[in-house]
Amino acid sequence: MTAAPPRPRRRLLRSFLAVVLLLVLVVAGAVTAALSTPGPDPAVVKIAEWARDHGLNWLVTGLEKAQYSATAPSVGGDPAGGIAPAAGALAPGSTDVLAPVTGGAPLPGEGVWQTVVKAHGRPAVEVTGLRVDDQHTSYVAGVMRIDPRLVRGELHPGTSDPGGNWQAATSLMGRAGTGIAAAFNGGFKLSDPSHNGYFSEGRTVAPLVEGKASLVLHTDGTADVGAWGSEVRMGPDVASVRQNLLPLVDAGQVASTCDRGGPKEWGSTVGQAAFVHRSGFGVTADGTEVYVGGPALSVCTLGRILVDAGVVRGMELDINPNWVSGTYFHDQQSGPAKGFRLFPAEQVAPQHYFSPSSRDWYAWYLRP
Repeated sequence: MTAAPPRPRRRLLRSFLAVVLLLVLVVAGAVTAALSTPGPDPAVVKIAEWARDHGLNWLVTGLEKAQYSATAPSVGGDPAGGIAPAAGALAPGSTDVLAPVTGGAPLPGEGVWQTVVKAHGRPAVEVTGLRVDDQHTSYVAGVMRIDPRLVRGELHPGTSDPGGNWQAATSLMGRAGTGIAAAFNGGFKLSDPSHNGYFSEGRTVAPLVEGKASLVLHTDGTADVGAWGSEVRMGPDVASVRQNLLPLVDAGQVASTCDRGGPKEWGSTVGQAAFVHRSGFGVTADGTEVYVGGPALSVCTLGRILVDAGVVRGMELDINPNWVSGTYFHDQQSGPAKGFRLFPAEQVAPQHYFSPSSRDWYAWYLRP
């Protein structure tokens, strides 16, 4: 007796199950590949980074926007515990005080500089805390001010971004941690649609783009920031260039387009008006170097804090709680240096820098 041919519904079910099985296998393989990335990043971060590198930036961005809609920062209130003194503070800092971004009277300690790293008896790194704006008044951003006469900068590669072999280390373990004073995150991934350039150790990993905001480190360890090709450019004294988006601060003014624009201006992740963890870097008129990091910041409010700290040319670095990380260090008699978070809501532990990082980052070292 000849068997009856499979019914159409049965064929459809088999095809559906085959597709589901294929998707399961693909996802399982992707997760395995993502989790094999070296470094201390959480599993969800590794998976998101893998997805961005494999053409799924749109999916990650969509999920981040959905998460933001559900967990947007609250409005009003005061910081829990007020403006806490900087952990590991060694002495009072400079007497100039940053005015609160919120307007009105500052909270006790708000905008007051504290010395957290010394060199040759002088303040090498100073920090302070500020409420982020006049709406999200329970959130505090950290501001770190670095004296280039006492500290020199170095760009460190990540194992994945940019990847490859470099003289600079991917972590602070061993000799790379000697004399460390401060460290902080780099910029967006090089695969981001904003197309940012990267140059270091005489090699161009991603082409440097005219007009892009660029953090330039010179061979003497000093930093500068500006639009590539006009305010900063290539020369024999350039050690590294890390580009990210467009200039946020120029001539001491926040970009007038900080509240609008697309991926080429301020990035595709979440959106420029969203109040999220953000970071930025800039230089003052006398060359002092300033890093800002904190929660509940828009592109505009990040720029405002940079300007209030005296920055004349500045740029946005990375965003997202998993990457915004300002850290300063105290040397120890034995073992690695002790690190301290720059701001209360910082989610990246200081120990992050003592394991290979998947993303590029900056370290500032004490000069002899």
